[in-house]
Amino acid sequence: MTRDEIRELEEKIVNVCKNIYDPEIPVNIYDLGLIYDINVSEDGKVKILMTLTAPNCPVAESLPAQVKQEISYLNGVTDVDLEITFDPPWNQDLISEEAKLMLGLL
Repeated sequence: MTRDEIRELEEKIVNVCKNIYDPEIPVNIYDLGLIYDINVSEDGKVKILMTLTAPNCPVAESLPAQVKQEISYLNGVTDVDLEITFDPPWNQDLISEEAKLMLGLL
């Protein structure tokens, strides 16, 4: 996979994340700041580092599974390794400006 193909696949992954919503907050997980890192290798392996709004989040099992599954459907993706971290812990500073406007935080 070329650099351009990797960049294109990363953009598709971001778009997938922008279509997955936290059930408690009406904002997608990307703009909420739950996706910390996306890494695509030349052989199509994807590594996602994400967090949840809280360790005891009601969707702690289902949301990461949904992210992993939906990314795995993209052409060019050969494997998805999704890691959950709480370091650093999620906070409202991670929310995009656009999402803060939507939530009335600005």
